[in-house]
Amino acid sequence: MFRRLLLITSLLALAACQSAQLDSDYDPNRDFAALQTWSWQEPAVQYRPDDPRLRSDLTEQRLRQAVAAQLEQRGLRQAAANAAADIRVQAFLMVENRQQQMATYYGSDMMSDRWGGHWASPGYTEVRTLDYQVGTLQLDFLDRDGKLVWRGSAAQIVPRHAGSPQERAAAMQQTVAKILAQYPPRGR
Repeated sequence: MFRRLLLITSLLALAACQSAQLDSDYDPNRDFAALQTWSWQEPAVQYRPDDPRLRSDLTEQRLRQAVAAQLEQRGLRQAAANAAADIRVQAFLMVENRQQQMATYYGSDMMSDRWGGHWASPGYTEVRTLDYQVGTLQLDFLDRDGKLVWRGSAAQIVPRHAGSPQERAAAMQQTVAKILAQYPPRGR
């Protein structure tokens, strides 16, 4: 029973970690209000590691659509083909394999016999290793000179089952919206 309770607690702790960890950085000397147009920096999406199991035209299409929709909501227009844009957007999809070890100590029990003697049963430690993957989506905004002006990212545990195409698209839209909620930087 105790082991089941510990396992359930561990799984709840990992589930709590599934919320996206957001981060952003930017050039504080940049006038973000002056940036009105954007285009893709080619290659628009890069994968780390460059693994054919990760690379997907469908994922790239979902990402491009989500970024375009979010930037439009923020008042940025996509530049016409071959026109110079104020910023160029590049995305990175990264997946890392990670491990977490969890140790549980089962302590000794103190016993006594009817003659007043005391003794302890030995305790032991059980160590479990959990293997999981962390996925990071990073969006970089580069100026016309190719200098980074803003970077936003979201990292979270990759679920074992990705879901239907509609669920994948919704997850991509939500993640991009969370990242771009940090753009433009305000009050910093």
